[in-house]
Amino acid sequence: MRFAVVILAGGLATRMGGGDKPLLRAGGRSLLAHLLDRLGGAGGPLAINARGDAARFAAFGLPVLPDGPVGTGPLAGVLAAMDWAAGLGCDAVLTVPGDTPFVPRDLPAALAPAPAVAVSAGRRHHLVALWPVAARDALRARLAALPPDGPRAAFGVRAFAVTIGMRDVDFSARPFDPFHNVNTPADLAEADRLAPRDAARG
Repeated sequence: MRFAVVILAGGLATRMGGGDKPLLRAGGRSLLAHLLDRLGGAGGPLAINARGDAARFAAFGLPVLPDGPVGTGPLAGVLAAMDWAAGLGCDAVLTVPGDTPFVPRDLPAALAPAPAVAVSAGRRHHLVALWPVAARDALRARLAALPPDGPRAAFGVRAFAVTIGMRDVDFSARPFDPFHNVNTPADLAEADRLAPRDAARG
């Protein structure tokens, strides 16, 4: 399996007061730097998916894939990831939210084969997933059918994952949940506390 890795940084961070959550710092480093340390040795090409000016990520030296229009949700980022991976001749693409700094180093191998999603402590992490690139046309059609208003649950990440037969892959949440994500200031404080433990975990 040839795979690519895309860090999803297109969220609006409303509970953090806006801005780019991957650029927030925990343990003296940005969340994005933690992620790149965890995934940089995974063996696949890396990119960042984000909306807006790509220059703010220039220091990381990675391709920045434009996000879809505001309102199309995280699946637009997944589609951008699939399209980029397809252009590289990859069979699958791993997506990881940019606010999830402590993922396992062997995440792609642990999730293979696609489609598969990470689960820990009984919680499914819908965007920590290995997606088959072959599903991109179906995803593109799904986003094209997105209703302009009204309920969108049937068009969300979970619903799409069901249509492609996404498997659950369980990960241990000890000594701490490797999929701790930063949505609030309290989550960021916890990430700062966990960072030394993550460094010790190697």
